[in-house]
Amino acid sequence: MFYMLGNMFATFFYELGGITLLVFEIFKKIFSGRIHLRNTIEQMILLGIRSLPITLITATFVGMVFAMQIVKEFLRFGAGKMIGGVLGIALWRELAPLLTGVVVAGRIGAAISAELGSMKVTEQIEALEALSQDPVEYLIIPRFIACTVMLPLLVGIADIISFLGGFVVAVLSRRINGFSYIDSAQAMLYPIDIWGGLIKGVFFGMLIAIIGSYMGLNAKAGAKGVGEITTKAVVVSLVSIFILNYFLSMMIW
Repeated sequence: MFYMLGNMFATFFYELGGITLLVFEIFKKIFSGRIHLRNTIEQMILLGIRSLPITLITATFVGMVFAMQIVKEFLRFGAGKMIGGVLGIALWRELAPLLTGVVVAGRIGAAISAELGSMKVTEQIEALEALSQDPVEYLIIPRFIACTVMLPLLVGIADIISFLGGFVVAVLSRRINGFSYIDSAQAMLYPIDIWGGLIKGVFFGMLIAIIGSYMGLNAKAGAKGVGEITTKAVVVSLVSIFILNYFLSMMIW
């Protein structure tokens, strides 16, 4: 048991050190202006725009389900006029950023780690190095920038769609007035509630890109190694997002 615990902690700190070094290298190259614009735009399309359908579906039904649950409870206590504000705070602060990060991590994290892992085991990354091309500059930085830029945009869209989904359910229940729903949201929501969720999206995007890239670069040989590293990247990304979400919420609000 002690051997397993020691091995687990040693592996954790080894990978944490590797991720930290990768982060320093990424930012050093970004600030030095070494960015492949074409690759970055391509990754924004692949990782961001193509994640829009799943984001819209998730956000719509999250807002509708949450509204359906709180309408009954708030009306029971005569607080129907507060539904729009409470729903807006819950969605814009926590639910929309967190669930968008989780859904996108499952898609993007797996895509990044699987693609880079396949390149690693087929020695394509070594081929880039032989051609004097830096893999971090050519492969990782475009994905990092794409995730960092596109995820807060997806979070912003999810905020709006989930809030409108809750509006539709609340109004169709015929017990909530649409004007009072909007008025309570305007009265209770502050700019920091909106910006806080978008800031979370920025950090979630960085986290997903860094973990997926690190796992892909350290894939073991064979199809089994790529599969294992893809699963690990998704699991680590999801757990890290939940942990980071707590600390970000504590600092922002």
